Amino acid sequence: MTQAAFPKLLRSQIAFDIARTIRDGFDKHYRLFRATSQQARQFFERGAWAEAQAAARARIDFYDQRVQECVQQLEDEYEPADLTDEVWRELKLHYIGMLSDHKQPELAETFFNSVCCNILHRRYFHNEFIFVRPVVSTEYIETAEPRPTYRVYYPAADGLHFTLKRIITNFQLEASFANLTRDVEQVEARLQALYGDARIEPNHQIHVLSSLFFRNKGAYIVGKIINGNRVYPFVVPILHNRSGQLILDTVLFDPEQIAVLFSFTRAYFLVDMEVPSAYVQFLRTLMPRKPRSEIYTILGLQKQGKALFYRDFLQHLKHSSDLFDIAPGIRGLVMLVFALPSFPYVFKVIKDFYPPPKETTRALVKEKYLLVKHHDRVGRMADTLEYSNVAFPRSRFKDELLAELKQFAPSLIEEEGDQIIIKHLYIERRMVPLNLWLSEKENDDAQLEHGVLEYGNAIKELVAANIFPGDMLYKNFGVTRHQRVVFYDYDEIEYITDCQFRAIPEARTEEEEMASEPWYPIGKHDVFPEQFGSFLLGNPKIRQYFLKHHADLLTPEYWQARKQRIQAGEVEDVYPYPQHMRFSHKQTSNTPAVTPPPFMETFENE
Repeated sequence: MTQAAFPKLLRSQIAFDIARTIRDGFDKHYRLFRATSQQARQFFERGAWAEAQAAARARIDFYDQRVQECVQQLEDEYEPADLTDEVWRELKLHYIGMLSDHKQPELAETFFNSVCCNILHRRYFHNEFIFVRPVVSTEYIETAEPRPTYRVYYPAADGLHFTLKRIITNFQLEASFANLTRDVEQVEARLQALYGDARIEPNHQIHVLSSLFFRNKGAYIVGKIINGNRVYPFVVPILHNRSGQLILDTVLFDPEQIAVLFSFTRAYFLVDMEVPSAYVQFLRTLMPRKPRSEIYTILGLQKQGKALFYRDFLQHLKHSSDLFDIAPGIRGLVMLVFALPSFPYVFKVIKDFYPPPKETTRALVKEKYLLVKHHDRVGRMADTLEYSNVAFPRSRFKDELLAELKQFAPSLIEEEGDQIIIKHLYIERRMVPLNLWLSEKENDDAQLEHGVLEYGNAIKELVAANIFPGDMLYKNFGVTRHQRVVFYDYDEIEYITDCQFRAIPEARTEEEEMASEPWYPIGKHDVFPEQFGSFLLGNPKIRQYFLKHHADLLTPEYWQARKQRIQAGEVEDVYPYPQHMRFSHKQTSNTPAVTPPPFMETFENE
């Protein structure tokens, strides 16, 4: 396009006004998003855990609310005849111009897509009308605030202990520490062990993100240490002790532990970010294996995560040739699950009908998945990406898979030329089904015990978050690459507080005891933990390890006690790192020894 022709295109006042309306809609969204993230600090300082959880849940819906507001405004103000193809093309050009100095341009582009895709037909979903590819660069965006994205500290000048204490106090939390000197000494001891025999180089620096990361009952300091050509990521969790004072609970520096902290199985962080792309870039230097889509998502920007994920998926399709097929494992009664072997995710479609004993509906299943999206997943429930009207190349589907989709979910499948359109699906990180994993480890006692221990721990942490899995069969749990057990089948989950945990009544007669049907009444929400063993513990080895670590799960008293604590308003502690990593807050002489993880390469070599 010539320079002379370009101004002539930008002559539609309607296009300019619509672009400004969408930009203003996004700015309103991000203003409210940041306000909630800023509130998280006050909730943490006051220990207002219920308020913090409510705010985190509400924030998830902000994006869709603002999109619908914007769509409604445009539909009210403009006639369809006014919105010609020329107007839509010019609209995008105006919008690009409005983002030249924007602090969140990538998020604003995604918001534009969300609004336009609510109005335009699918045939317009290409780069001429929406942002199939990003346009505005997010590199080197400067903050308008006096506070930079991260602060740099130089331990060589003031000493490591003073520097660490300064890092903590610079956040100026309105709550007192129980013993900051003691806790800093423990952080310092761990870091000294991390350095080992490495020489302290002249450019020894510590970079720390300027905003705390809030989630549940914790605040997290996130940074990295640079010593010569070595880079060490670290995270310091700040918690409240039983007296309400602050403590430094540990320091995490193993990249694997940090990746688990930022896992797709956890609730989103609340972080005050003026330039979110700068935070994502910083975090990628700590977790280079984690895709940008997951980092945006864990920061609460899940729509941006979805947009980036889908772009990555389309690129993968272009550069691969394998075929979609039914996912391995026992086939579910409610979901049809398929996968692309070369892609580390699975695709889940709700079936149109369900054989007995399932009693559910598509609307109810979607409600359960939405519950999980809004709930604290405590590292034990996989996050899902929900999409509508997804187009797949017909040539990439195995005939058997397409036949099953048409048989079990015909209302959701359309063939359009050389494409298969799936009207609604969920995409989830692929894991090894626990039942298959346990079968593979049958002759490895240590691994088998680990799997059973993790399975019970997963259930107990779900209980702490007020979640009853419903169907506790091993096939509904998966094993991640970090060897953690995660729940991923949500169609039968319930709140613990909605369940009635009962003991099985004693039979009054021999006939009752031998009867094929229960001799006692069973309510819709009744659960009998004593029965779990009959369908979970058929394997003698699994039974041995389960009774060793989790026999309490087979007693109604355990479940009743946890329910009572939840009903009393207690928010339980669930730590996103191993218990042995936690500091002793009584003395500093027994700081546990730690094995230094491999250091990370410098930025140029990543």
